[in-house]
Formats: sequence, C-alpha cells, structure tokens
Amino acid sequence: MMYASILTFVVAAYWVAAAPGDLSYVQWFEIEPASEIHAKIVGESWELFKTKHNKQYGSTEEEAYRRSVFAENMKKIEIHNQKYKKGEKSYWLGVNQFSDLKAEEFKKLHSGCVKMRVNLTDATCSTFLPPHNVVLPDAVDWRDKGYVTPVKNQKDCGSCWSFSATGSLEGQNFQKTGKLISLSEQQLVDCSGDFGNHGCEGGLMDQAFEYIKKYGIETEEVYPYKAKDQKCKFSSSKIVAKDTGCVDIESGSESALQQAIASIGPISVAIDASHPSFQSYSGGVYVEKECSSTDLDHGVLAVGYGRENGIDYWLVKNSWGEQWGEHGYIKMARNMTNMCGIATAASYPLV
Repeated sequence: MMYASILTFVVAAYWVAAAPGDLSYVQWFEIEPASEIHAKIVGESWELFKTKHNKQYGSTEEEAYRRSVFAENMKKIEIHNQKYKKGEKSYWLGVNQFSDLKAEEFKKLHSGCVKMRVNLTDATCSTFLPPHNVVLPDAVDWRDKGYVTPVKNQKDCGSCWSFSATGSLEGQNFQKTGKLISLSEQQLVDCSGDFGNHGCEGGLMDQAFEYIKKYGIETEEVYPYKAKDQKCKFSSSKIVAKDTGCVDIESGSESALQQAIASIGPISVAIDASHPSFQSYSGGVYVEKECSSTDLDHGVLAVGYGRENGIDYWLVKNSWGEQWGEHGYIKMARNMTNMCGIATAASYPLV
C-alpha cells in the first residue's frame, strides 16, 4: 500500500517501539521524509492511537478537538526528529498515550511535585556525607542488582512524589532485607496530608519519608493504587516497611548525587518536567536548554548513571507507565550544570 510506505519516522518510532540502535528503527528513520505527513496518514495514525491506548471521547466535538491536538503534536515531534536525524538533538520524540493533550493540560494532570524551590521542605533530614577515597564506577544501574520494582503509572493524579518516595524506600528495604516489595503509593496519597502533602494535588518526597518514619507503610498489593484521593485506610498491623529518617544530598551538586547513587542505591529526585519535549520523550539523552534548575514540578527516581554517544546521563525511572520514554525510563543529561534541577532536591530514606 502506498500510504504504508510513506509513514513518517515519528509514526514508525511509535508503533514499532524499537530500542535505540534497533535496525528496524534505523531503516524507518532513514526512509521516511517529514514533508509527507498529510491528512490520511494523520487519520490512520489517529485510529491506531485510539485503539492502542483505548481512547474514548464524550462527543464528536471532543474527539475532533483531540484529533487536532494530536496532529499538532505529531508535527512538532516530526520537526524535532528531523533535527535528531541531522545530529542536532541527542534524543528523539514519539507519539505516546499523552499525544492528544496540550502541554498545559499534560502538566496539570501528570506532574505533582508541589511547585518547589530550594529549601521549601519542612522535613528534618540529615545531610549526606560522601564516602572518602572511593573510586566511583563509570556506570551504575540498580535494576541489575534487584533494587527496582517494575515501572508504575500514576495516571491522572498528581502523585509523582509518592512514587519517587516508595521507589527509594523499596531499594533501601531490599538492601536491608533482600526482598523487593512494591510499596503503597495510595497510602501516601490518602494518609500523609498532616505532613504537608496534598494527595493528587502534589507533595514532597521528604514529607513522605517523615510520614513513613512515624506510621510505616503497607504493600501495594494490600493497599492498591486508585489514582484518586480517598479516606485513609491505613492499618498498623499491615505495615511491611518503615524508615528512621531521611538524608538530603547537597543541593545542586551532581558530584554528590553521583556518589549517593553509587554508594546508597536509587535516590528520590525532583525535576523540571514542564516542557513538551519531556511529554513526548521516546529515547536518547534528554537535553532541554529551557529547563529550570530550581522551579521543579515532578518527582522521579534516579536509579543509575552512565554515558551514551559521548554524553553523560542519569538513568531515571518515571511513573507514567512503560509506554512512555524508554519503557518508562529516561536518560537525562548529567554534568550539564544540573540540567532540569535533578540534583537540586535529592534525598533518600534511612532504614
């Protein structure tokens, strides 16, 4: 079919879902020109998008609007990916479950770290002291050591902070017990309001650690995630983990963050994820020059670091499901003046 032969790179990258370096990805990438996105291709891609992500809309008017947003986002993705093809960008974009949302809508629904600047937290954490005379490995990936649970999905609830907090505690709990237990984000959403968190309206990881220090936390299986604010259902008889406090890493120091990741495990971090490029990220090392290092809106989990194509990166676990990014992960530029504020508000729990 003629139209099948001219599907654009952005569509191919989305539906093939190839990993970086996959030959099928490269072949599509080399063949397809940006100029041939047109109404029929957008229409076919739109139908595939709706099917893949089970999209349903309340009216024909709403669907027409969402389709127009989808088409706009596809065009932006295509323009960016042409720059990637020319070597002007270090990462590529793709259609994902968020491609029918405008950037403003997306930020409202899928971030959730209380809009924070340095030193906003009220938690009483100690300060990380880097180990002396330790040679850091060139690369770290705590997934390989069993410290990291599968990628989760916060859905339409601004609860990223809870996923960041449980992720770090899951790693520390594994280090202590040898058991990787998925912990309850919903408990934090429902029950930690008295510690300064706001459920689906946002929160902070250090406040979550303070709550867990006092009350403990249940498993995800026992207290499952519902992606909405509920009445607290916590039972002290069901807790499986607690912390004894939290540790803050020197604000803005990527060197200290690297040492913490290498010596401690997965670390909770807050970032500026407010840009359309983050919404549509699909692979490569993310470099966003418009990112702020102090105006942070999203909590994630740094599970490692490394280097790719000559660029240092942080390996970051997100909470938007496996269909976003590199199977739910993003490589964020490292040693680029604290890109997106990843080292501004980093912390972990003590167990």
